[in-house]
Amino acid sequence: MLKTPYLLFLGDAPDQLAAKVAQGVRDWRPEFALGQLRLPGCRADLGIPDLDAEAAWNAGARTLVIGVANRGGVFSPAWKACLIDALVRGYDLAAGLHTLLRDDPDLSAAAAAHGRRLFDVRLPVDTYPIADGVKRSGKRCLAVGTDCSVGKMYTALAMEKVMRARGMKATFRATGQTGILVTGSGVPLDAVVADFMAGAVEWLTPGNDPDHWDLIEGQGSLFHVSYSGVTLALIHGGQPDALILCDEPTRPHMRGLPDYKLPSLEALQDLALSLARIANPSCRVVGVSVNTQALDEAAAKAHLAAVEDRLGLPATDPFRFGAEALVDALDGI
Repeated sequence: MLKTPYLLFLGDAPDQLAAKVAQGVRDWRPEFALGQLRLPGCRADLGIPDLDAEAAWNAGARTLVIGVANRGGVFSPAWKACLIDALVRGYDLAAGLHTLLRDDPDLSAAAAAHGRRLFDVRLPVDTYPIADGVKRSGKRCLAVGTDCSVGKMYTALAMEKVMRARGMKATFRATGQTGILVTGSGVPLDAVVADFMAGAVEWLTPGNDPDHWDLIEGQGSLFHVSYSGVTLALIHGGQPDALILCDEPTRPHMRGLPDYKLPSLEALQDLALSLARIANPSCRVVGVSVNTQALDEAAAKAHLAAVEDRLGLPATDPFRFGAEALVDALDGI
C-alpha cells in the first residue's frame, strides 16, 4: 500500500490537462494531497501549497506521486534529480507511466541504497484470461468519450458517490493509473497485452448481485486513432447495460491530434451503441456528461440544455452540478 499523504509531482507539465493524474487525486482524495512540487516551466496548478521535498516531508508527506500524464507515458530526464532527492530524503515513489520507475538504474540504485520503494501503478500484476463474452450477473455502466481526457473517470466516480449516498450497490472499477491511485486497486488496461484486454475487463467486473452496478472507468475514444483499441476492449469486455456519453465542447481538435476534429455526440452515440450491442444487445445510451470547466456557469447551463434538447437525454456536468440526473437515468435498466 502507498503511504499517505502524498506530495504530488507536477514536474514541467505544459498545461493543466497534462497533470490530470495529480488533479484526479486532488479532486477525489483531497486528504491525500498535501502539496504540489513544480519544476521551472510548469504550467499546471492544483491550487494546493507549493512545497519542496523537505517542507513536504516535515509536514508529513511520505510518497511522491508523479502526477503527470504525458503523451506515451514517458519519463522525463529533467525530473531525475528531483526524484532521487526525494528517495534520499525518505520518500517512496509512485508513478503511472509506461516508462517504469524500476527500469531506471539511477532510481533503482537510490531506492535500494535508502530502503525506499518504487510503485509502478501502470504495471499489470495479475494474470488475465482471454474474453469469452459469457453474460454475467449484475449491471454495468461505462462512460465513453468524444476524445481522451474529457471526464470519463470523473463521471463514474461522481455517479458512484451519488449511488452510495442513496444506499444503492455500486462499485467504481478503475482501469487507469489515476483511478488506481484514487481507489487503491484496478487494472492498468492500456498496459495489458492486447489479446487479454477485454478479458481483463471481464475479470475486473465479475458476476454480482442483480441490483449491483459496476461503474467502469472509461479510457480513450473510439474516434481517437491513437487509443481506440482500449476503448473497444472496455465496451466488449465490460458488456455495459448503460452508456454515458462524455464530451468537452471547447476543444479545437483531438488531444494530441491537431488534424482530427472531435466527433459529434450523435456520431459517438451511434458508433458506441452499435459496438456495445455486439456483446450486450440490451445496452442503452442513458445520458450525457459534459466537462464544462472552460465555460462560465450561465454558458455551461445553456450548453447542457441544448444538448438535452438535441439528444433527448439528460445532460449534466457531474463534477460541477452533480450526477443525480445520470443516476436517475439508470432506473428501470
